Amino acid sequence: MTQATRRADTDRAIRAQARALLVRDGPQAVTLRAIAREMGITAPALYRYYASHDDLIEHLRADVCEDLAAELARDLAELSEDDRTGQVMAVCRGFRRWALAHPQEFVLVFASPSEATSNCPAGPNGADVPMDSFGRIFLSVAGGVLASGPLVVPQDRDVPPSLAADLTAFRGELLRVIAESGVEVPEERLGLGTAYVMLQAWVRLYGQVALEVFGQFPFPVTDPEPLFESMLADLLREVGLGEDGLHE
Repeated sequence: MTQATRRADTDRAIRAQARALLVRDGPQAVTLRAIAREMGITAPALYRYYASHDDLIEHLRADVCEDLAAELARDLAELSEDDRTGQVMAVCRGFRRWALAHPQEFVLVFASPSEATSNCPAGPNGADVPMDSFGRIFLSVAGGVLASGPLVVPQDRDVPPSLAADLTAFRGELLRVIAESGVEVPEERLGLGTAYVMLQAWVRLYGQVALEVFGQFPFPVTDPEPLFESMLADLLREVGLGEDGLHE
């Protein structure tokens, strides 16, 4: 076994142990000391593989996003490339299903401070929208919808003026990332109004899923799924997408 192979094997073992701690005890349990203890090595030895605890956490976030992307890709593979509404529903439903099945991973990626800008789609903040595995899936579907025809969205002039600067930066990054995903979208189909709607859609999707993951509905909800499906149906209708795929 070569030194490079041994190093790669140890690196995978470190991440596997970090993931096990995350799933068992939550993000706060993923420390270099805890990983070293579980692996029977010293904490300083881990610095041969990661520059810091934050460095390890960012790699772990990327691993989680890659797993989520792979799950969504399997869902999309069952649909026709022309079924844009079905693709949107598959991504949204798949994201919810994954989050409920992996609450600790959801917390790490979507509800914990990060040294990086973000590992998954985020609101406009003037920074780059990272081209990670989940981002590619999410934005390639959005790009496909935009490429297939204009949506029903507010006119650029109707966007709240206080958001115009942030949305302008966000729009530029979206165009770049969608292009990198292999989808060509005419710039005129992604105006500030469209960027505004995409931001609102992500906020509503994330908000619904986070409330479920954290059990924070303002009153007891026996079955949140109909509420989730109703929210998605509203989103599709508001932007003028067809209703195919709304119900399974």
